[in-house]
Amino acid sequence: MTCALLFSLFLLLALEAPSQSNHLGPTSRLRYSRFLDTSNVIFLRWDFDLEAEMITFELQVRTTGWVGLGVTNRYTNVGGDLVVGGVLPDGNVYFSDQHLVDEDTLREDGSQDAELQGLTEDAMYTTMRFSRPFRSCDSHDQDITSDTVRVLAAYGLDDTLKLDRERTFVKSIFLLQIVHPDDLDVPEDTIIHDLEITDFLIPEDHTTYACTFLPLPIVSKKHHIYKFEPRLIARTETLVHHILVYACGNASALPTGVSDCYGADPAFSLCSQVIVGWAVGGTSYQFPDDVGVSIGTPLDPQWIRLEIHYSNFHNLAGVYDTSGIRVYYSAQLRKYDMGVLQLGFFTFPIHFIPPGAESFMSYGLCKTEKFEEMNGAPVPDIQVYGYLLHTHLAGRALQAVQYRNGTQLQIICKDDSYDFNLQETRDLPHRLAIKPGDEVLVECHYQTLDRDSMTFGGPSTINEMCLIFLFYYPRNNISSCMGYPDIIYVANELGEEVSDSMEAMMAMSNVEWTPENIKKAEKACKEAQQTVIIKTIDEVVENTTGWIPDIISSARGPCLESTGGKVEPQDKTPAGFRAAPRAPVGSSPAPPRRLPLAALLGLQGVLSWLLAPPRVGL
Repeated sequence: MTCALLFSLFLLLALEAPSQSNHLGPTSRLRYSRFLDTSNVIFLRWDFDLEAEMITFELQVRTTGWVGLGVTNRYTNVGGDLVVGGVLPDGNVYFSDQHLVDEDTLREDGSQDAELQGLTEDAMYTTMRFSRPFRSCDSHDQDITSDTVRVLAAYGLDDTLKLDRERTFVKSIFLLQIVHPDDLDVPEDTIIHDLEITDFLIPEDHTTYACTFLPLPIVSKKHHIYKFEPRLIARTETLVHHILVYACGNASALPTGVSDCYGADPAFSLCSQVIVGWAVGGTSYQFPDDVGVSIGTPLDPQWIRLEIHYSNFHNLAGVYDTSGIRVYYSAQLRKYDMGVLQLGFFTFPIHFIPPGAESFMSYGLCKTEKFEEMNGAPVPDIQVYGYLLHTHLAGRALQAVQYRNGTQLQIICKDDSYDFNLQETRDLPHRLAIKPGDEVLVECHYQTLDRDSMTFGGPSTINEMCLIFLFYYPRNNISSCMGYPDIIYVANELGEEVSDSMEAMMAMSNVEWTPENIKKAEKACKEAQQTVIIKTIDEVVENTTGWIPDIISSARGPCLESTGGKVEPQDKTPAGFRAAPRAPVGSSPAPPRRLPLAALLGLQGVLSWLLAPPRVGL
């Protein structure tokens, strides 16, 4: 057998060797995909194994040079990880787990934690497929989490590993999407209905909230809405910040036309129970197969309020828009009628964030003890299956935490890497129940280092919000449950003598916002008594009070020891280290990382390496 044939056979075996830590093999279909750049040069496919905590990527780039894929953070690519590979002119491949030591320089990790599954090149594309753990024990590798992940991609025009900023891209992606739309049922009798504002002249103001009232589809029997998607047009989509659809109580007297949602006519702010919502970066969303929005029965809403938030920062004139939400509905009924519960910090100027803050936390409390009384009937357990997070530009992270009998039960949902430009409805990995009497706390993390004046809660994009929408079943009449702190107490703690809430808000302008005073304000906001405002679909409002409980952070999961290297001596081994699975006594050792060595050592070196006794330990 010739050397060339031996080498070809070796490559084939290496590619087809089954992975012991990942069920996704070299030929498995990867369910998720998207372009990472605006020119559609870089295309990424991926999939993951939650049980094995492994993720598989396939990167296809329109180049015959090297390609790279990794993870970085919000502020800088320095320190980001990048798995690189390519095919040399002689047909040999190279593949390496590296990291950025500065914006222009790559360095190979001492611990090689990516496993190559395939690397090919043709006249147009280089395609690299590999798997890696969610969390390796190499401090140079960024974790793959259920947060928003900033995916880093780069490529070269040849095989010289040199970063070029014009060919380096970062895109925020929610990688660990639990439910894929292809896994859901699509009824054959689907009907489409558009809820939209037509030919609306967008004002030249920075912020506009345009509202109108529209009928839901008229049907003779019960139907379920099972999917929604935004209706945007190319010339105005960059001006549309969010779109919300609110259900109206059937007793409401509704105005006609289009007007400012929160302006002179209070009638245009009627209807506060969110049915569906879309925000910047979101796409379509299909509900799980057993839930839907009920329409067509006497208990269901007949009208909705459509709210579109426009952000016209450049004061463009003469721009007309037709945008809204498209809903898909069917007579094939689901098991449960769904609802949406809005939680967080009540949006008005008592919500403040100091300027120059590296970090500032805000809290909004929900107490469910009055839900049954306000609902007018017993409230079954609220079964939560999905969520939508929302802050404006200063937001950095959000989470919703559940408490029962004064004890933290679980974190319902969170995103420690929130991106204002990627706001989408997400599914929980497991459904969970909120029982009557439970409390839910929303915590929002802000940063205002780029601001020299106070940021207040409000509707404008330059104001702030702190909201989480929980998608749940079975539907009840509660539309929102939000809290805010005693602002008089906060002002007093900051040394300001005030007698009412208005004075307290005005007094915030007198505070010198040093790092010490910023922390003092954050502490006072957390210690102050919260007023909790609960509202129903029929605009019934009740207040209660409560106190902010402490949040116990979740421990990070264990890291996975590399099978192709070791943690570098200068690196601190993360807490929760777990060794890579060892082969049972008497069994064959796990397949080594053959392809990189084949490229670097050549056939003779590889054969010598394969014949050597296996190493044990790190």
